[in-house]
Amino acid sequence: MSRLRTHSETHLSSRIGWLRAAVLGANDGIISTASLIVGVAAATPDRTAILIAGVAGLTAGALSMAAGEYVSVSSQSDTEAADLARERAELIEQPEFELDELADIYAARGVEKPLAREVARQLMVKDALGAHARDELGISEITTARPVQAAITSAITFAAGAALPLLAVILSPTVWLIYSVPAATIVFLALLGALGAQAGGANLLVGAARVAFWGVLAMAVTAGIGAIFGHVV
Repeated sequence: MSRLRTHSETHLSSRIGWLRAAVLGANDGIISTASLIVGVAAATPDRTAILIAGVAGLTAGALSMAAGEYVSVSSQSDTEAADLARERAELIEQPEFELDELADIYAARGVEKPLAREVARQLMVKDALGAHARDELGISEITTARPVQAAITSAITFAAGAALPLLAVILSPTVWLIYSVPAATIVFLALLGALGAQAGGANLLVGAARVAFWGVLAMAVTAGIGAIFGHVV
């Protein structure tokens, strides 16, 4: 058996679907919950109130992320289904036109026209809808929408991310909360950014810095608002 037949490759693009939802969920969970905790801590030193706010943020956020991802990705899935249905009808009604259309796509990519037409013909014999979905519509196994997967992944990773600032609240003395939670959150965000970058094959430092920056900004804003309203009330 030749080396070409035994050679296999694993491409990082196959992780796009779940990786996007996982990073988004964990990042949102850490930032929103930590910001909420810091905002409440800046307004009141009551640990119970801070924990209640954090748990409420975790629960509401996880459910919101799941619902939002499901609705959003379902809309994408509906659009894909409608496009495939239209393409399926066109293949039945005007197969010759669809053959020319597919051949033109390959010719535009640099394949000689006679060969492009032959390639299009052979691909349509095997799987006409699959060929048009992939090369005309840009729908593939990697990019296809998966609403349930996105919703579950987002909810779980949001809850996991939100649990980290809550853990910092539980382990830290009350007088240090306003400092320990932001510090721990920055570390969590940097680690998340680095892990996401590693899973996607990107630069670790860039990924860590990018995520940490927005977390610091969010906590600074909410801490300022909490301090202002805490003094006013």
